[in-house]
Amino acid sequence: MPKNEDKWISTDRRSNKLVIRFHVNGFSKQFFIATGLEDTPRNRELVKLRREMIQADISLERFDASLQSYQFQPSRNSATLYRLSQSYDYDLGELWEKFTEFKKALLERTTIYGKYKGIARYIAKLPTKSLNQAPQIRDWLLTNTTHFMAWTLLQSFSDCCNWAVDSGLIANNPFEKLKIKKPRRSSEDDDDYRAFTLEQRDTIIATFENHRVYSHHANLVKFMFWTGCRPGEAFALTWADVQENATRILINKSCNLFRVKKGTKNRKKRIFPTSKGSKLQNLLLGMKPPAGEFSPHSLVFTSKTGRPLNSCIVQQFWSLKVKSGKNGYRREYPGVIRELAAVGKTPYLEFYATRHTFATWAIASGVTPEKVARWIGDEVQTVLKFYCHPNVVDSECPDF
Repeated sequence: MPKNEDKWISTDRRSNKLVIRFHVNGFSKQFFIATGLEDTPRNRELVKLRREMIQADISLERFDASLQSYQFQPSRNSATLYRLSQSYDYDLGELWEKFTEFKKALLERTTIYGKYKGIARYIAKLPTKSLNQAPQIRDWLLTNTTHFMAWTLLQSFSDCCNWAVDSGLIANNPFEKLKIKKPRRSSEDDDDYRAFTLEQRDTIIATFENHRVYSHHANLVKFMFWTGCRPGEAFALTWADVQENATRILINKSCNLFRVKKGTKNRKKRIFPTSKGSKLQNLLLGMKPPAGEFSPHSLVFTSKTGRPLNSCIVQQFWSLKVKSGKNGYRREYPGVIRELAAVGKTPYLEFYATRHTFATWAIASGVTPEKVARWIGDEVQTVLKFYCHPNVVDSECPDF
């Protein structure tokens, strides 16, 4: 254990009891918590858990400056000591492996190698796999992933542990009371269907093309703006779906967060037409691998390292990438749209706004709602409701 991990914890000279002392950015005073505990290895472990709770609250910007939430009380200490005394014969990684084996007999192979193997990769990244430290796992997920991803993983961990309890592998489910509130679905109001202007769209594309970190994703961003397809549909697109001269694109599948290939959102296949000489056709022809390297089953769009894309990767290059570490260390790296919004060049809209931008400006340039609905795989009523913005349709439209 690095020495600086114990800087918060010391023994008070007057009482010979363990105390916690620390500073928080934004506060001039030093914070002090008396634990009332003797300096023993077990008690130090207990105090360390409280210190980690405080550090997590600081990093998540929910620090209780009154310190009431962190006081040591006999009943609370006893409960924590009881939890520490519980022994688990397996850690989270081992349990998840057994849970996956159990599920193989019940689920399709694609689900196992998509969702379950995907979660196993997240477990491998955790700072601890100990079931005794389930709260630390929850806090790490909230700090290092999106709200939706944290909610999804905690639900899965809890399901795994419930199965383990029923199977007699562990005595209790440590994630049972650690579930977080499910993220609210986007409401269907006009704000959720805002579109970039064409000038803003082109600014975003140009910025991606010249970005020192995220230029690799410029082609995906162009494709999204120029087709209006859903993110999962772009993630699942293979070269077999693109006609040889790139004038037709078959969209018949989608990938969810854990790379499970499935049908499109409304289960309908569709063909997206690409004009000869268009920006989209030239993009795809320019991306197409040479004959010696071409495989029809290869994904059209991948990460920098050649891995399949997912919403977490998009979150990083579009919005925000977060790095965190010990002692409350947290550093944020804004994505391209956050950077542009910070200097007033574009508003901040979510990645799905690429779809809204395509549909809105296609209609504004004279394409019928029926044709737009067919291109983007939506219902005509939805297109009429959300993409026919009066302030756009009535304005002068640049060359679309």
